[in-house]
Amino acid sequence: MRLNILIRCYEELNDFLPKERHRQDIEVSMKGAECVKDVIEKLGVPHTEVDLILVNGNPVSFSHVLKDGDRVSVYPVFEAFDISNVTKLRTKPLRSPKFILDNSLGELAKHLMAFGLDVSYCRDNKPLDIINLSLTEKRTILTRSKKLLLKKNVVRGYLVRNRAPEQQYHEVVKRFDLASMIDSL
Repeated sequence: MRLNILIRCYEELNDFLPKERHRQDIEVSMKGAECVKDVIEKLGVPHTEVDLILVNGNPVSFSHVLKDGDRVSVYPVFEAFDISNVTKLRTKPLRSPKFILDNSLGELAKHLMAFGLDVSYCRDNKPLDIINLSLTEKRTILTRSKKLLLKKNVVRGYLVRNRAPEQQYHEVVKRFDLASMIDSL
């Protein structure tokens, strides 16, 4: 039995979609019931980039099984303000950030460390090592590899969009609302 749903990704989540799917409802047809996390990732959006999912206006977890006719709204991570009273995906927003960066972001790692942030840099870039360290030390993975963020056991991660280290630094500061933290260090 085929199931049809409508899904819409908001704000920077559109970066993961083809341009013709930006800022609009996307009709998805499925052979059978699937959990919302799988459907979102099939569209190319890493689960680590998602902070709130509404199905028919109600917040749900990644394991929520979709039904025919569901309308899904997917929102990016909100670090600048607390949505813990509505999200079903995380226990609380990140307030004391710790990062692990893969070898694609060496210069960014230097910039973040220079401003006193808690940063671990993984030169060998073995995905399993990065993921395990992020889990044991409760670090957010910063990477330019969407493939890494699509791994199911990644809890927190962010795909850095810019290529230039200085722009990457400003992107991460803005994305994680770090300006006031850096000013106080």
